[in-house]
Order: sequence, then C-alpha cells, then structure tokens
Amino acid sequence: MAGPPLPAALLFLLLLLLLLLAAAAGRPCGPAGLPRDAVLGRLGANVMLTCWDEGPANVTVSWRVEERGVAAVGGRSRQLAEGNTLHLQRLRYEDSGRYSCSVGGRLLRSLRLLVEEPPETPRVSCYRRSHDKDVLCEWPQRTKPSPGTRATLWVKRRFSAENATEQRCRYFSKARKFVCRVKVPPGADDTKPLVVSTCVNNGAGGSAGEDRIITLSSVLKPDPPLNVTVEALEKAPQRLRVNWSYPSSWDPRFYWLRFQVRYRPEPAQTFTEVDQVMTTWLDIRDAWRGTRHVVQVRAQEEFGHGTWSEWSREAVGIPWTDPRDLTSEMGPFSSQFPMEDGTSWVTLPPELFRDAADGAGGAVVEASARSTASPYTFLVAGGSLLLGIALFAGIVVRYRQTWQTGGRRSAKPEGEGQHVLVPLSPPSPPLSDTPLLSSPTPPAPGGLHVTNLDYFFSGQ
Repeated sequence: MAGPPLPAALLFLLLLLLLLLAAAAGRPCGPAGLPRDAVLGRLGANVMLTCWDEGPANVTVSWRVEERGVAAVGGRSRQLAEGNTLHLQRLRYEDSGRYSCSVGGRLLRSLRLLVEEPPETPRVSCYRRSHDKDVLCEWPQRTKPSPGTRATLWVKRRFSAENATEQRCRYFSKARKFVCRVKVPPGADDTKPLVVSTCVNNGAGGSAGEDRIITLSSVLKPDPPLNVTVEALEKAPQRLRVNWSYPSSWDPRFYWLRFQVRYRPEPAQTFTEVDQVMTTWLDIRDAWRGTRHVVQVRAQEEFGHGTWSEWSREAVGIPWTDPRDLTSEMGPFSSQFPMEDGTSWVTLPPELFRDAADGAGGAVVEASARSTASPYTFLVAGGSLLLGIALFAGIVVRYRQTWQTGGRRSAKPEGEGQHVLVPLSPPSPPLSDTPLLSSPTPPAPGGLHVTNLDYFFSGQ
C-alpha cells in the first residue's frame, strides 16, 4: 500500500537541494594532482632528496638540477653536491625544478621538486563599468602565489539546472590581485540573479571562495569622471566653476550618469558635498575669498543602480580677486611705521609704483628713509617760541608793578591827614593853545623805539 504523497513544498526543497549538490559537484576545488615522481616542499622549509634506498656505499652519487627555461629544449644542467642524499634548506620558489642523481654517468633517479604554499581563500568582488561591458570579478592577494597556482571562476543562473560557465583568472603582479572576465551575452536580463563561484588551487592544496549572488545591474560601477577643472568667475569672489567629462568607458548617448561633487578650502578638513548633479558642470557659490579649494567628483548610474565610482583626482582652484584688493594689501597710501632703531618705513602711493615699474622694466621700488626736517623749520619755530616768551615776561612785569603799587596804597596808616597837591610846574596852557600834533623828533641813529612803551612800565 503506497504512503501519502509528499507536500509540494517539500518536493521543491528536495529538488533545490539536488540542484545545489549537482552544481557543487561540477566544480570541485581540491589540490591539483601531483605526478608520482613529484616532491612537495613548503616555502622556507627544508627538504631531503634520496637517490636510492639500498645500494653500495662505496660509490659516488652525483646530483644535478635542470636550469629553469632550458630543460624543455635539452639545455644545460647545474652540478650539485655529491652523496646519496641531497639536503635543500630554506626553500624558495626558484628552487622548484627537476633533480636527478647518477652514478658514473648512469641515471638512477629523477625527481620533480615543487615549492608551493596553500593558496589564500578568495574574497571576490564583481563590477561592471557600463551596461555594454563585461563583468570583472577580482580579489586581492596578500602574498605572491606560487607559480603553479590556478584560479577558476564559474557563473550560472540561480535556480537553473544549466551548466555553469567556466572562466580562467589571471594574476596581475603589480596590482597583486586575480582578475576574471565574465562574458555577458547581448540582450541579457540585468535583473536575473547569477551565482558566482571561485576556486584557487595548486599542488599544496585548494581553497574555494563563498558563492556570490549578483545581478548585472547591481554590479554597475562606473569609472571616475575625467578632466576635472576648477575655474574662477570674473567679478565673483565667492564662486568657482567646476567642469568635468564622462569616463571613456561610459557612452552617454544611451545611458546617463549622475554626479556628486565635494569641495573644501585647504584650511578645512571636512568636505561640502553636492548631490544629484545631472550636468557636467557645477557653480560653487559659497567659496572662501582668496582661498585655494580642493574639488573631487564621482559618478553613478542615473537611476541609482549599482554603486558610486571612485573619487576623481583632486583639482584645485582659487576664486577671483579684485585687483584693487591686491593693491590695498601692499599698504595704505601714506603711512609711516616707526622701527626700533628710529627709522620709519614710508609707503608710496600706487601711482609712483606704476611709474617706477614702467620706467624701470617692471621693478617695484620700496623706499626706506630716516625721519628728517628742514633747518628753516627749526629757525621759524625757535623765533616764534622766543617772541612768545618775551611777550609773556612783559605781561608778568606789568601786572607785578600794579600789584606792588596797590599793596602800598592799602598799607597807608590810619589818621594820617590828607594833603593838597601843589603843582611843581607852571600850569599848562589852554587846550586851544596846545598844538594837537607835535613835530616828530628824529630818532637817534641805531636806536630801538617802541610806541607807547610807558604802558608796560607805568604804575597807572
């Protein structure tokens, strides 16, 4: 009697498990097969090669090694030490080769020495430079792999029973990484998931990487933008114009890119970022005046598929500066700055600099002079000072006599009678008989006459 039928979900899981096992069985990743006459040696280890196990002890055994690159054409071999055993210490990759021992010219044994290390486990990352390019999968290597190391990559559609596509990978010594190229057939669906598997093996062992599930659209990663330039805009001290171009691997006639721009003034450590730029240019409107700016640009597929490219190379630029600001930075028109030694720096007006530059082939003249004054200036100042002192002294003497006379009048004794003043000279004639103007007396030669001099020395 037949049992109950299995649920549809369980059947689906069993089928999926069988498919996965079949896929895994189709891409084994073990150590590469070694020939029977091969001897494996680890890098840096010691190894001993034996010619024969039992033989006469009184014979001389000679060892030779075929030099690399000439064995295939019957080239020369190099003589080594003699003896039934050959000791090799601190193996290097260059020690790999075919070693043979002989007695009296008769070959007794030939061994192939392989100096190898087990390969590193690959950690694969895949990317595609544009919609019409193949997929590149790569992984880095910490150390250089041994010469016999092989790397293989398989790609197949997920949940499909079709056979996987096998690709050989190439090692690039300068970049120190393996790179595999996956061919994308025309018209392939960018949204269908793919399974990527890798295996690296040599005579010392094999190592398989984790399977990666990708889609053609998710691995899009454009190259960085090219020809990034930064230009100053005239009469705009806070603006910069950034221009760039599409990478050569991306054709803008069918697919576009969106860009991200970041910039910073050189004293600052953090960048300012501008997103969603659909053009190949951008105006920066908040640049620092007269400051050098660093600018970078990166790109992504216009609808956000895939990842951003790497940042472009740094481009630098300085905003426009008014030439008048540069002239004012040379110094004010008339300023003197005293120095410690008593000198002062004199700044000439810009017109004099231009005239000097025109007359002297563009040379800029800077003058330094000691503060000096004309001797006539000292004479005028000294005379004025002496005249002021004389006038001040005359006024003091005048008021001093007034103070002394007033003091004597106030000190007159009480009770002293009043006396009538008796004129000592004959009375003056009437006013009508006195001429209004007297005839001027000629001054004595060489004398100094001051009009109304009694005003300063009289007691009245």
